[in-house]
Amino acid sequence: MKYGWAEEKFVFTKPISLQGQFAERISQYEEKPLTATAFAVDSGEDQMVLCSVDLVSVSYILTNEVRRRLSECTEGLDPMKVVISAIHTHTGPDYTGKGARKSNKEFNELKLGVGLKDLLPPGVKYVQHAEVSNNDNIMNNEELFEEISSKITKSIKDAWESRSEGSFSNAFGRAVVGLCRRACYNDGSAQMWGDTNTAMFTELEAGSDSGIELMYVFDADKKLTGIVANLACPAQCVQHRLFISPDFWGEAKMLLRKHFGEDIFLLCLCSAAGDQCPVDLIRWVEPESDVNDPNITRKNPLKRKADPSMFDLAGMKKTGRRIANEIIEVFNDGLDEPQVDVPLIHHVHNMKLPLRRVTMEEIKNAHKEIADYFAHKKGDADYNDAGNLHAAIGVLNRAKLQEIRDVVETEVHTVRLGSIAFCTNPFELFLDYGNQIRVRSKAEQSFIIQLACATEGYLPTKKAEEGGHYSAVYGSGSVGHIGGEQLVRETVQDINEMFK
Repeated sequence: MKYGWAEEKFVFTKPISLQGQFAERISQYEEKPLTATAFAVDSGEDQMVLCSVDLVSVSYILTNEVRRRLSECTEGLDPMKVVISAIHTHTGPDYTGKGARKSNKEFNELKLGVGLKDLLPPGVKYVQHAEVSNNDNIMNNEELFEEISSKITKSIKDAWESRSEGSFSNAFGRAVVGLCRRACYNDGSAQMWGDTNTAMFTELEAGSDSGIELMYVFDADKKLTGIVANLACPAQCVQHRLFISPDFWGEAKMLLRKHFGEDIFLLCLCSAAGDQCPVDLIRWVEPESDVNDPNITRKNPLKRKADPSMFDLAGMKKTGRRIANEIIEVFNDGLDEPQVDVPLIHHVHNMKLPLRRVTMEEIKNAHKEIADYFAHKKGDADYNDAGNLHAAIGVLNRAKLQEIRDVVETEVHTVRLGSIAFCTNPFELFLDYGNQIRVRSKAEQSFIIQLACATEGYLPTKKAEEGGHYSAVYGSGSVGHIGGEQLVRETVQDINEMFK
């Protein structure tokens, strides 16, 4: 068995448009650099490369471009055995342009999508102050895409070419990071970032997972070379800020290098966490900085004694410290004897999941909602209006898409590496699905990687669909709970076939 590591920093020569919120945000400075970190495994009979990137998501076009480049510059590596996944930071580049990235390849190619700009009444403008698409002072799409795709390619190429004999020990830790971000109310509704300071609040919609799946990798001399860490939370403590940052993973990496040495690598993998966040909605602590997001508002918030706000730098640093401290403590407590000559089996499964479909009644209601909204709207439109009409616009987009297709082709990787399994998906997968995969897997330990090789948006549970709101409506993702259940069944089957 051979293992290789590499890391590349993204270099942005101008301010960039930051992706992840409804509001237009332009970077003012770099809090920490964004990176692409690659980890290569080669048994001589099969192979796997995992590349974690500090982005909000990984588009089809980015994955395809990196694989094309690898096929031209790297010998012996099968590009289809390369998995590129995002940590889901909201302080990274909008590398395909505002409004240009749709939830699936065919939808984008056929230009079927509509946005708020397409629905505005005569005389109403959509206001974006920076004019990202034609502002020479901001990095454009082509410049960003070239920087990102070239650095990801180089990190993967260097990791593959640096592989040498080694071993690994898998381990487990706990650090409270991810918590459910959907609040439920006594009228049957739910809201992402919902206000819990009301008598209508009943419960958080789902649980949370404080577990960290860990893998410590060693060279032939049993020296630690890198760590793989997999936890169920997107990197979103500073998601609304105006700087470039890998969020809490950047803090954790810095602290681990202070402890283990600057040459240590950290591969950051986000597990199923579509309904998770670092923020405690029960013990809400108001951030000091402006949020500027229509989905995250609080009327007269109470002062709470709890963690520092997980929407600010203090919370980000505390979260990164929790992760790093647990990784160090697990290492110091002693690891199992390293696994040396172990099976490596890597399958790529192109699942056909059913498209979540809208009804004629829902289409009719969406048109009415938009018409009624602008009948009472004064002045020009901005990101607040885009947020308020997200659900209705999503219905209209889905109505067009379902006329030409009824399945979503979904690239899923399942890998056996010794006693552990890796499995991927292109969604912001709700936690319940990840739990179902993990408990039914025959592997000793299962690393679940979401937002891998593509992005198909959120994949909500049935309960979330019934509750509604952002992350559970049609515009938030292409697949619903029926497809989620199929994803679980087929992923579990693929894993367990490897562990017979």
